[in-house]
Formats: sequence, C-alpha cells, structure tokens
Amino acid sequence: MLQSRNKSRRGAMAEINVVPYIDVMLVLLVIFMIAAPLLSQGVNVNLPQASAKPLPPKNEPPIIVSVDQKGQLYLNVSEQPKIPIPAQALMVQVAAQLAVAKQKNQSREVYVKGDQAVGYGKVVEAMVMLQKAGVENVGLITQPVD
Repeated sequence: MLQSRNKSRRGAMAEINVVPYIDVMLVLLVIFMIAAPLLSQGVNVNLPQASAKPLPPKNEPPIIVSVDQKGQLYLNVSEQPKIPIPAQALMVQVAAQLAVAKQKNQSREVYVKGDQAVGYGKVVEAMVMLQKAGVENVGLITQPVD
C-alpha cells in the first residue's frame, strides 16, 4: 500500500527520454554524410598522382579529349585527330564510341588531357560535354615527375 500512495503523490513524470532521438539523429547524420558527395558530383573524376605508374595497355585504345592552350578540343578517335573538333561533334562521336563498346560488352576508358596554360574552366567544360555524352568516369592525364 505504501508504494501506491507514493506514486500518486509524485504525479506524472514530465521527463522526455531523448536517447531514441539521439539514435535517429546519428543515423540521419550518417545517411547525409554518405549521400551529400554523391549529389554534388556529376562525373567521377579520378585524379592521378604525378608519380603514379603508367596504366597497363588495354585491347581498345582509350578515348582521349585534348584541350590546347586556346581552349580548342581534339579527339583521338576522330577521323582527323590533329584538327580541332566542335563540342557537339565531340559529344556525338564519344557517345557513338561508347555505344559500340557497350554492344561488345566492353568498357572504354576516357581521359582528358589539358594544356597547363589553359584555364581550369575549359577543362571542366570538356568534362561536362563527356558527361552529356554518357561517360561515367573520367581520368586526367598528367606528365610524370622528372
């Protein structure tokens, strides 16, 4: 009887148990930490280190988009690789090369080679064009350290 009287004297408990809320908050934090980088990047860019070893050769040559110091684009798999190519033609030719590789169940590597005198924006524009052509991963070509 003594216990029942003590409970009635105390009244209702006004404390909130915050432990479940903290657990939910931590789970949401982890989800946002994982999802945020995926939302901000359109194209995965694998930046090579300057002292990296050369990549082993593949059956198919890689698709290389070059940006010269004037910002003109060149494509190594075009009919005339030493002549600048318009952006629209570049996207069409890269998309066609990727489609052929997909039909053969192969993957083609795509690289961007930018002149060190060209602005960073021109290299980014080339990467955006590659993204529109359907490229998922782009590598950047650098000179080895002497």
